[in-house]
Amino acid sequence: MKKKKVLSLLLGAAMVTSLAACGGSGSSNTSTSTQTAASTETAASTQTAASTETAASTEAASTEAAPVAESRETVTFMVIDLNAGQSASGEYADQIIQTIDDYCNVDLKLDWVLNDSLEERGNLELTSPKTMPMIMTWGGSAVKSNVASAAKEGAFVNLNDYIWDASKYPNLSQLDPSAAEALTINGQLFAIPRSRELGRYGLSYRQDWADKLNIAEPKTPDDVYNMIHAFTYDDPDGNGKQDTIGMEMCLYTGPFDIIQTWFGAGNGWAEVDGKLIPVFQQPEYKQALDYIKSIYDDGGMPQNWAEIPTDTWSNGCKNGENGVYIDVMDSGRRIWDYFVDNNVPAVTGEGLASMNLLGPINGRTPCLNIFNGYFTLSSTTCDTPEKIDAALRLLDRLNDNEMRLLTEAGIEGINYNVEDGVMIKLDADTSNDAQIALAQNYKGLNQMLAYVPNYTPTPWTATNERQDAQTAVYLRNREAAIFNPAQALLSASETYQSASSVIESYISEARSQYINGVIDEAGLQAAWDRWLNEGGSKIIDEVNALYSK
Repeated sequence: MKKKKVLSLLLGAAMVTSLAACGGSGSSNTSTSTQTAASTETAASTQTAASTETAASTEAASTEAAPVAESRETVTFMVIDLNAGQSASGEYADQIIQTIDDYCNVDLKLDWVLNDSLEERGNLELTSPKTMPMIMTWGGSAVKSNVASAAKEGAFVNLNDYIWDASKYPNLSQLDPSAAEALTINGQLFAIPRSRELGRYGLSYRQDWADKLNIAEPKTPDDVYNMIHAFTYDDPDGNGKQDTIGMEMCLYTGPFDIIQTWFGAGNGWAEVDGKLIPVFQQPEYKQALDYIKSIYDDGGMPQNWAEIPTDTWSNGCKNGENGVYIDVMDSGRRIWDYFVDNNVPAVTGEGLASMNLLGPINGRTPCLNIFNGYFTLSSTTCDTPEKIDAALRLLDRLNDNEMRLLTEAGIEGINYNVEDGVMIKLDADTSNDAQIALAQNYKGLNQMLAYVPNYTPTPWTATNERQDAQTAVYLRNREAAIFNPAQALLSASETYQSASSVIESYISEARSQYINGVIDEAGLQAAWDRWLNEGGSKIIDEVNALYSK
């Protein structure tokens, strides 16, 4: 479908929205960005007329459109909210949702759940399968035991029976086999991954800070440590105050996973002498842990990092409080976008502030996941072929370029303009209340995207230097990416599925406590031993039995 078609859909949706007294869709994090049933009923006939005016024959189209509208299946969709309750809450949010409805031929009802509450909410839904949202979003790069158990008991639709039909689902049918294998239990594909770029993770930093302090591009962990120290204590912003902290950090511990690979540790698991072991059993893991602790002890990361929520994480770099950002490269690019969009001057006095999207250190960075979460279809609420098709059709068509552009950038002429083939954002100034509200038209809607068959940096053809830098680092990272050799095997380990949700926390909590000085090496070892004694040893045995087949 070409852009003209999307624009015609938007015009039709605009008429519907105006009749439905379109306003903000609220800031609640549950079911607030979709049209109410009442407004949908009020606007149904007008929607039919508006959407059929573009047809070759208005009379014929009007006759055929009404049954299509009536036959649309409602699709309930539980989606991650990364925007503190402000996802899809702008003045044009309902119009965008209506456009998605028209494009995908569904009646979409969104249920927003804050990221930090996602696992708790998912567990709650599993206890009430008859009211479970038809599509549910789950987080993480591995299958949790409760989800695996539910899959074995038939809680989710077996997608092998559907998505490989390329004529019906041209996007989903191109699902990567490795991702499908990681989400298959007892031969049943129970989820669609939220696919991600393999080389997505690594190091980004303030290039203008580095230029001011004459710091060369870091190659080793020691180089990074020295940069973080300088960004903390050598006044990189030149204001004469000690008001910067070198490395940005929050309660999400993904940066620690990235840093571990710099020292030679594996990605979750590693193959050592032909056997798979969890990375905390590698000496390189402890070496990396001591390195991170030294950054913390030196004041190079926020002392309250474990209390900083994920939805405000990048604010430190944006606001000039931090200079090193270790996570996904696209977040580093978005910080750079912020500097450009808001005309933040470089501390060198020349040009605008910028980020170096560097990527690997010591030639290593993790492929933290083939996917970042996944979507399941409830077998109790997707209980007819028509409902299953509606849910899959939505997930499939959302991957089309038109829908990617709409959910990632909003409406042309409202959220952005295109000049000489280049997108000019109209909602980029986060110091401007009107532009903040404008960006809320579409913010968060890209969390519905599976990015299958592939994840590309942008859905449009024209790019800028920042997007080009992101693409370049993706390619560089692919060569350096460290994979988890056990990822596809863990879901088949009975003990992992029954015990991992509890015992995995022993490792993650001990790591954080050790970094913060709450426990010493003896406490760290005690946590590792507890993991082994409460099921970890059996997990290692089961994973290796599968690995040797």
